[in-house]
Order: sequence, then C-alpha cells, then structure tokens
Amino acid sequence: MFSANHSRFATYGVIAKLPGEIIDSIWMIIDQDLTGVVPLGNLLRFDLLNTKGKLTMAFSEKNSDTQVAIDLPFDYDASFPETVMAYDDGENQTILLPEEGHQH
Repeated sequence: MFSANHSRFATYGVIAKLPGEIIDSIWMIIDQDLTGVVPLGNLLRFDLLNTKGKLTMAFSEKNSDTQVAIDLPFDYDASFPETVMAYDDGENQTILLPEEGHQH
C-alpha cells in the first residue's frame, strides 16, 4: 500500500481547495514519515489544523491508535478543507475529500 511508484492523483475537489505544494506535502508525509514507520491501510485521514496561523497535518487511521502531526511551512487558510483522505485501490493512489469517498 502507498508506494511512490504507483500513479498518484488528487480529485478536482481537493485541487480546488488546496495549493499544489500542500498536496505534494501529503505525498511526502506518506513517503517520508509514515511508510515503514506505521502500518498503513488503504485509507488514510489527514486533518488540516491551524497552529498559530501555520498548517499542521494530523494523520490518523481508522481502527488504529497511531496519530502523527506534522507542521508544514505553509500559512493556514480557513478555506482549506478540515479533512482530506488518501486512498490506495492497489493501482492508483488518490487524495480526496471525505464527501468524495465511496461508501460501502
């Protein structure tokens, strides 16, 4: 799950609400801070938090107690979504808004 050599995408909803540098940062967090450190399922959650005007990404995963918060060098903007998800279907990896996810 979540290998850097798979195709990676972001939905239009994410692209409309987040600058490309922040989307790229999510992939960097997955590759550099999470892969090999914590066991990753196929659906990851990132909460976008305001830390004194700067953006903090808080990673959490369903059915796991592991939480990781990473401060990013970007200004927080109230227009950012509260949460984005990263989904790996085995071939493609996509960053999407929670409301864009598939309910099973």
